[in-house]
Amino acid sequence: MFAIDHLILLAGVLLALGIASSKLSSRMGLPVLALFLLVGMLAGSEGVGGIAFENYALAHGVGTIALALILFDGGLRTDMAMFRTAKWPAFVLATVGVVLTALVVGAAVVALFDVQWLNGLLLGSIVSSTDAAAVFAVFRSKGLRVRQRLAATLEIESGSNDPMAVLLTVACLEILVGRFEPGSGLIWFIVRQLALGGLIGWLVGIGSAAVINRIKLDAAGLYPVLTGAAALLAFGAAAVLGGSGFLSVYLAGIVLGSRRLVFRRGVFMFHDGLAWLAQIVMFVMLGLLTFPSRLAEVAEPSLLVAAVLVFVARPLAVGACLLPFRFSPSEMAFIAWGGLKGSLPVILATYPLIWGLPEANLLFDVVFFVVLVSAVTQGWTLPIVARRLGLRERAPAEAPVTLEITSLRDIEGDIVEYILGDGSRGAGRRVRDLALPDGVLVAMIVRGQQVIPPRGSTQLAAGDHVFVLLHPGVRALVDRVFSPAEDEVLGTLGLEFPLRGTTRIAELEEFYGIRIEAPAARTLDEFLRAELGDGIAPGDMLDSGPLRFIVREVVDGRVETVGLAIEPGTE
Repeated sequence: MFAIDHLILLAGVLLALGIASSKLSSRMGLPVLALFLLVGMLAGSEGVGGIAFENYALAHGVGTIALALILFDGGLRTDMAMFRTAKWPAFVLATVGVVLTALVVGAAVVALFDVQWLNGLLLGSIVSSTDAAAVFAVFRSKGLRVRQRLAATLEIESGSNDPMAVLLTVACLEILVGRFEPGSGLIWFIVRQLALGGLIGWLVGIGSAAVINRIKLDAAGLYPVLTGAAALLAFGAAAVLGGSGFLSVYLAGIVLGSRRLVFRRGVFMFHDGLAWLAQIVMFVMLGLLTFPSRLAEVAEPSLLVAAVLVFVARPLAVGACLLPFRFSPSEMAFIAWGGLKGSLPVILATYPLIWGLPEANLLFDVVFFVVLVSAVTQGWTLPIVARRLGLRERAPAEAPVTLEITSLRDIEGDIVEYILGDGSRGAGRRVRDLALPDGVLVAMIVRGQQVIPPRGSTQLAAGDHVFVLLHPGVRALVDRVFSPAEDEVLGTLGLEFPLRGTTRIAELEEFYGIRIEAPAARTLDEFLRAELGDGIAPGDMLDSGPLRFIVREVVDGRVETVGLAIEPGTE
């Protein structure tokens, strides 16, 4: 039997154990990533598996690829609306926050253990970042749902702060081995990494989106492979040219995910599975690298470092960075506690081993212990902390069925799923009374386990999953129909929305928050004919404050379709 046969069997067993541990995580209350590490430790040389693995260079290579795939998937799933609401606080945390965390931890290590300042700063830099894989895994596996701005800040920070931690770590190592002197050269190194990483990631995202939608591949399965190639290209090109590959691949994912893509759902499912595979492989491999007996020897100093990191450095950094952005004390406390550590610090801890620094093994063991403590304590208690702080929100129920348009061409149509809450404008209404824009169709309603074919007389209820077929241009207006009634911001970005002439003035205010000085019982047809006269024709316009009504279709003297344009930013 060939050696590869044994390796394939071993890989299958470890993957199966990793997936089984993810199933157990919700029942045991432990973060899934901690269980992946445990599987690796049990399979290691001091565990029941007895697998001897101490190839740090290989671990660094595999971990880098895995982390790139995880960051790309996280970028794909970063909603642009969330990104806009949280980009500045997340950016400050991902840069200034990482530096402050590294400095505080480094100073504490120097004071506690009487080591050189640069060695203390190296340890602080390695553990300074919030790990994207850990944060994404906790939010997904625990079903954690908090306010949008809060979740976006933590997720975007965790996905974008890796480059700064890598830069600080590499800079410390370069100085330790005598390649760099603190000064202008180090500053230029950091600026070049961030600038090239951001530029290349943006260019790859824009270019790959254009290629995917125009290449017209015959096999649908090749589109996810093409996006995977874009992820590797973004990381590799940035790294080879002297930029940050981690920043590049994350930005490429954000840009690509914000565009309309051919076979979009298939692409997202592929990268979701690939990200889970990367997490399992990475954490099981990192578990194999550890020696539990050595962890016991460094338990005391590691606990001190973990305590300083969690209770001093991270809260100070979060408070200093988020104070100008008007976060509440409870929100800042949640973000501080959400600074989970994961794979990146362990991967960065292999750098001193590869570079041959003295006491690199001790540093690796301390970092691994700190990560394990963070994964178990913070990852396990994050949902509890969110609930105690009054920040946790009820996650929407998942629909037992899905409905989508599967096309290998870019078509101007979407099927959007809405989950009706108790305060939704659509709850309690019949389908025919929804005042939906022209051309919008309710395609399916799912209530519990029952699929309801929609009719005009079908009454919607809170908790329903409503699938709506629409043109992307009217998405903002349709969102209003199914959103909570207290949401008053439309944010049209200057678009024109088509409305039926039979829509009543009262319905405009009720569903869209649009107020017009006219009798509530009038339809748009009656309102426009009264204002513009009986000779009304397509193209006629009527301005009413920030609103512009444009007659688009007239049949037998009656206005059938009206275009509604709203000044951007109008509330």
